[in-house]
Amino acid sequence: MRVTPEQRASWDEHGYFRIDGFADLDVCEAMLDRVVDIARRYADGERVSPAWVTPEQNLRAEGRDGRPEELVSKVFRLHRDTVFHEFAVSEGVAELLRSLLASDDIDCFLSQFIFKNPGAWGQPWHQDSHYFPFEPDGGRPIAGVWLAVTEATLENGCLHVVPGSHREPVHEHVPDARPGANLGYYEIVDHDMTAAVPVLMEPGDLLVFDSHLMHRSTDNVSPGIRAAMVYHYCRSGVTDPQQSAINDFLSIPATPALAEW
Repeated sequence: MRVTPEQRASWDEHGYFRIDGFADLDVCEAMLDRVVDIARRYADGERVSPAWVTPEQNLRAEGRDGRPEELVSKVFRLHRDTVFHEFAVSEGVAELLRSLLASDDIDCFLSQFIFKNPGAWGQPWHQDSHYFPFEPDGGRPIAGVWLAVTEATLENGCLHVVPGSHREPVHEHVPDARPGANLGYYEIVDHDMTAAVPVLMEPGDLLVFDSHLMHRSTDNVSPGIRAAMVYHYCRSGVTDPQQSAINDFLSIPATPALAEW
């Protein structure tokens, strides 16, 4: 699936575009089933590497009880695993990213499943490139793809974005000052966000966005989960001098074949 002229125009002007119904619902269900299994096995003390499970800190601080997946924030390093790998290297995704990144040779370097359970706090305003001090030139261009596994609404903590903010440099990010904030949460405090708009999504919808785009999510005040699967892509040859433990550069072949599991 190549980028359409309309999508390219939105990417250039706003820093993002959405594709409705990009993935089948059975893909979303398979992703959720798989990551729930990982969370439960991790809670039972099993080794789930290379997956990296992180807790929802504010829910844990409240002493909340529940099934393991109800207390998880994110699971990183999934793009070599079963259904997550199949989606990451699928021709539909790869063609989009090759077109946006203007290269036949691309890498998926980061993946994370986001649970956003009821009561979970949102992530404050940030730019993803703050977390990607890559070489050369900050790894630019870098694109994220955000697959809605469940509905994303105002009540359950959908994303909000500032259109056009992808033209900004990476702003100063300060640690999230909320007691009980998730590990690694930083926020931008020196930019006017009044132009922000919410991004409402249905299961299977895909948001494609520039790594400089300013965005946040809000608290989940609904009784249900807001789940999403997110990947980040760059041109091959980009390196991570800091060798972050959550990054794993996977080359996307020109004609991807499904792995045997």
